[in-house]
Amino acid sequence: MKQTSLFKALEQVYRSGVRNPKYRWFVIVGTLVYLASPLDISPDVLPGIGWIDDGLLATLLFSEVCQLVVEQRKVKTDDSKMKDSWASAVAIDIEAVPLP
Repeated sequence: MKQTSLFKALEQVYRSGVRNPKYRWFVIVGTLVYLASPLDISPDVLPGIGWIDDGLLATLLFSEVCQLVVEQRKVKTDDSKMKDSWASAVAIDIEAVPLP
């Protein structure tokens, strides 16, 4: 049970690091360097076992970057829809009536 909570905590720290604009590129580049580095938590020379940490980290990085891209596209489309709705809401068509 404690290992599960430790993994969840590490996952949350990683996700918050990727989602924080200040640390985003540091975390992404650090992950890519770790994946390319021969020094791992579990050595890659052990078939299967050595690739588990790399696979988990690559999957987590890929899913977080994809989620960021989806969120950015959603924000951009929401902003453009808001601008269009604002323009139509501001334009008021009135008919002039002469005063007696």
